[in-house]
Amino acid sequence: MTVVQRLLRVVPLVLLALILAAPALPARAFQEPGTPGPSTPPVPPTPQLPVTVTDALGNSVTVTDVSRIVPLSGDIAEIIWTLGLGANIVGVDVSAVYPPELLRLPKIGFERQLSAEGILSLNPTVVVGKEQAGPASALDQVRAAGVPVVIVAEPQTIEAPVVKIRAVAEALGIAAAGEELASRVQAEIDAARDLAAQATSRPRVLFLYVRGGGTQLLAGAGTVANAMIEAAGAIDAGSDTGLQGFVPVTAEAIVAAQPDVIITPSSGVESIGGIEGVLAIPGVAQTPAAEQGRILIYDDLLFLGMTPRTGQMLLELVKALHPELAEATPAASPSTSS
Repeated sequence: MTVVQRLLRVVPLVLLALILAAPALPARAFQEPGTPGPSTPPVPPTPQLPVTVTDALGNSVTVTDVSRIVPLSGDIAEIIWTLGLGANIVGVDVSAVYPPELLRLPKIGFERQLSAEGILSLNPTVVVGKEQAGPASALDQVRAAGVPVVIVAEPQTIEAPVVKIRAVAEALGIAAAGEELASRVQAEIDAARDLAAQATSRPRVLFLYVRGGGTQLLAGAGTVANAMIEAAGAIDAGSDTGLQGFVPVTAEAIVAAQPDVIITPSSGVESIGGIEGVLAIPGVAQTPAAEQGRILIYDDLLFLGMTPRTGQMLLELVKALHPELAEATPAASPSTSS
């Protein structure tokens, strides 16, 4: 077991942040999935300021200016962009890979390894992040410089996108736009789950995270991967075999899980040489998933980020996991345009 793997036993939230910080690639698959997502910027709303919110840390934060926003993670950056304030974002962390416009912005580092100097060099008027952002001392320095720092909650459930959207929108003085977006995303998630309820199949699905250099982990209960798999009407093979959080891979655990489908993030697959590298992991080739060619490879942020695209991703997942629904259209499917 590597040092990284030992640490991941203790700090599973750090692991999720590391996954989302990895450079994302287009979605692909041993069995090809789609790549849903909006492609045009929304109309900017008019912020109603000042606004005072109580953030996830219990801090009372007053925001008076949103002209220069620094989001601390890719999902928060995507939410702000989808809410219509993308032009106000002046810097992002390395996990901000969607939409492509964000790739051109200055980088502040990695969400869990921030420096106050890097953030303050962008002259932000407000900073927005999640509970795992840090170190805390860096954010305290930003606050001490007079910059409002809003920290939002991130539940490891399918409710996360809506929770984050509403919290971010409220902090930026655009609660009405946030409610509109949250309602659309919730409708998309509900439509995907309703379609999943019509499935006659219930495959066993295992989420596998790999990273070149020896990191190989399986997801179990209490993870975003678990939330996505169960919302898609499948059995989470990791949780079903007793796994909690992210745990190091063993051939025995993979074989015991007997997954019909394996899901793994695209950046990790790229780091080990493609699908051949996945199949070479001990235990993978002995699974029904490998034998049937059902290894799905999705963009990291799209699958794990719990962003405004989550409902669209969930619909793609439902159809990929349940072949009998591949041509189905969700009832009252909402528009997915931005």
